[in-house]
Amino acid sequence: MTVALLLVTHDGLGQALLDVAEANLGPLGLPTGVLPVGQDADTDQLVARGAEMLDQLDQGDGVLILTDLYGATPSNLAHEFCRPCCQVVHGVNLAMLLRAHTYRDLALDELANKVVEGGHQAVFLGDQPGP
Repeated sequence: MTVALLLVTHDGLGQALLDVAEANLGPLGLPTGVLPVGQDADTDQLVARGAEMLDQLDQGDGVLILTDLYGATPSNLAHEFCRPCCQVVHGVNLAMLLRAHTYRDLALDELANKVVEGGHQAVFLGDQPGP
């Protein structure tokens, strides 16, 4: 089972997260793409490019799309080219990306849940004990 990942983020963020994940884990085990969304980007072109990337990445087990901010342009674009074989998760952080590659053998729905769980566990008030 091989779910693919697509990061749809504001320009520069997705690639930076991916670079740090690779620095920590080495070569990543999932097919992964990054669709950067620039401030003045043509949204029609980005929707077409996102659909193209889904075709390239999907190996039959679906694509987990990670966006940075719910309601922002990357998130809205992801929903425009999303398909039934996709799950969209908003609020991507490094913990979520590391979790996705650590649990890469899970099915799409299970992986999406594991990624969200990891993201939640990584966010807490600094003067409180961690998870």
